[in-house]
Amino acid sequence: MSTISKIKKPIDQDLKDFEPYFKKSLQSDVPLLATILNFLYRTKGKQLRPMFVFLSAKLHGDSNEYTKLAACSVELLHTATLVHDDVVDESYERRGSFSVKALWKNKLAVLVGDYILAKGLLLQLENKKYNFLHLISRAVQDMSEGEILQMKKSRKLDIDDETYFEIIRKKTASLIATSMAIGTASTTDDEELVEKMYRIGQDVGIAFQIKDDIFDYQAKGIIGKPIGNDIKEKKITLPLLHVLNSADRSERKRILRLVKHRNKNTKVVKELIQLVIARGGLEYAEARMNEFKNKAVSAIEEFPPSEARDSLVELMNYITTRRN
Repeated sequence: MSTISKIKKPIDQDLKDFEPYFKKSLQSDVPLLATILNFLYRTKGKQLRPMFVFLSAKLHGDSNEYTKLAACSVELLHTATLVHDDVVDESYERRGSFSVKALWKNKLAVLVGDYILAKGLLLQLENKKYNFLHLISRAVQDMSEGEILQMKKSRKLDIDDETYFEIIRKKTASLIATSMAIGTASTTDDEELVEKMYRIGQDVGIAFQIKDDIFDYQAKGIIGKPIGNDIKEKKITLPLLHVLNSADRSERKRILRLVKHRNKNTKVVKELIQLVIARGGLEYAEARMNEFKNKAVSAIEEFPPSEARDSLVELMNYITTRRN
């Protein structure tokens, strides 16, 4: 049995029931929009966030129709942000396929992302789940702020550890935190418990993003084939930040100058990647990643033993050991 299959075991039926529910939510009577939505459904990823929703729900009770709604709300938001991100990042590829931006251009990509986001919000309103709406809206706000802060720092390159963690907490961790919180909110009215799960999810989400930052030095998760997309986009992430923090003033200036002015030069990008590897940037990032993951695991292990608890721990371990 694969790791993912083992993780899914306590929620296998929930995920099977979720598929047609999610597919139905990605529908429209407008033919062009329907085509794009169907394309997005066919190219969807592992759906890790719905897994966090269902496992968090099951940790505190029995999953129900509202849990399915919660998972759909999270996955719709995630899908919308990916479509928008490809426009912001000028990315032509997503999950080994063409992005919506590449196939249908920027204007349609922005409108499709807006449509998907609206679908999720309407689902919550139609079901009168105002607590879900609050959680999802907070995530939208955080993710937007995180993206804008990263764009600002990419222009000035004046990033430090505190700012880096603020960016990833808002941009990435907020959605995993929301997944765990909204799943919990579907099976309990205990607001303190919902917020506790949110905080645990933040730590998981930070670990998740650090893992992605490490991947940028190991192309598409394959060790030894660096691509440096973050460097090309002038994004200073934790592995490079570690090198900058340990460099003297003149070397720091030289590195920042290269990132700012020669970030498209393949030779320069390769040089910077090799510098990060040689100076222990990946080991440092991995150690910080495991700190956040271990903190989250310890918090989850405080709950009574159950299949859902064990699978949540496995899922947390998986996102820090995955190869893609």
